[in-house]
Amino acid sequence: MLARLLPAAINTRPAEWSRAAIGMASGTLFSVWLCAQVFGMDVALHLLGPLGASAVLLFAVSSGALAQPWSIIGGYLCAGVVALLVARVLGRTLGSACLAAGMTVVLMCWLRCLHPPAGGLAMTLVVADPASIALGWHEMGAVMLGAGALVGCALAYNNATRTRYPKGAAESPAVVMGSAPVVTDPTITAADLKLALAEMEQFYDVEPTELEQLIQAAEGHARRRSIGEVLARRVA
Repeated sequence: MLARLLPAAINTRPAEWSRAAIGMASGTLFSVWLCAQVFGMDVALHLLGPLGASAVLLFAVSSGALAQPWSIIGGYLCAGVVALLVARVLGRTLGSACLAAGMTVVLMCWLRCLHPPAGGLAMTLVVADPASIALGWHEMGAVMLGAGALVGCALAYNNATRTRYPKGAAESPAVVMGSAPVVTDPTITAADLKLALAEMEQFYDVEPTELEQLIQAAEGHARRRSIGEVLARRVA
């Protein structure tokens, strides 16, 4: 049990760590600076924590679903609207801040834009500083400006450093009817997946053992589907 508490080895090289670190620092700096130019430094610094947390996802684990553009834009939009509504109705207390974060998670799940730092942003907006409170609903402008600037930096920096972003949906290989029978591939193990992740030299927020379980479950569904298709053809 104690062995499971130890962190797994990172499958990336120090060059990728440096790439992600430079992007995270530069992206956060630019987004906060831009927000400060429009809304003032006090308002911008109040958003520094959530933007920095989002930058870690956008630059270090950009392949994850939680780091895609709609996740941060939609997540920040949900957090801003919910937080300002809760603050207006229930006041700016610790309880209302936690309630706003919970409601934000539900709304993000419904809109398919789950982004963890947005939960912290909702709390931050409820217990805001006087300068942010004075903006009222105009604070949404600061929130979305920071999110948009950070996404723009991620798009430019990640692609300039040969890290494809955003991640598009992978196309399924075309099936050619009447082709030669496919030779059954050997069973993929967690060790094979670990080596494959190391070759890709990018951060992936998933363990090889979890991928192995996913592949095995998918193979089981594929076998059941194949058997069902064969039985259906025999009945027909």
